[in-house]
Amino acid sequence: MAADHSNEHSNERTHACVQQEVTVQLVLSPERGVPVPALLMYCADDPYAVHMTFHLGQDCPVTWVFARELLVEGVFRACGQGDVRIWPTRADGRNLICMALSSPAGDALLEAPTAPVAAWLERTLRLVPTGTEEAALDVDGALADLLGSA
Repeated sequence: MAADHSNEHSNERTHACVQQEVTVQLVLSPERGVPVPALLMYCADDPYAVHMTFHLGQDCPVTWVFARELLVEGVFRACGQGDVRIWPTRADGRNLICMALSSPAGDALLEAPTAPVAAWLERTLRLVPTGTEEAALDVDGALADLLGSA
């Protein structure tokens, strides 16, 4: 499911989002993984970030937010350090993106199929091309909201 509402009007563009549902594998061991439904979300009003929500059960979604640039680079080569590390790999004839996530609550290794993630990233880049993220930010609107003078 993808929503790509890009257009010429920057005001409308800042509220546009691109979503993609994907099933990732939570790697428990080299021989065992558990499928986990996930939702990739990118919104033009937060142009540097991607949101990835994992649905681990009926009432406990977990959302990770990290740089879109990190995921774009991770499709092609290993990148990241600390809490989020991403790298491409190939297993059983399939192209995958590995994501190692670390938090005080624990660590997780996830494998996502490359094709739907790359297609989703292409849609995000059409919505807000690399290098134009700053122009997509509504700094004046955010300040007005913060100061209560909207």
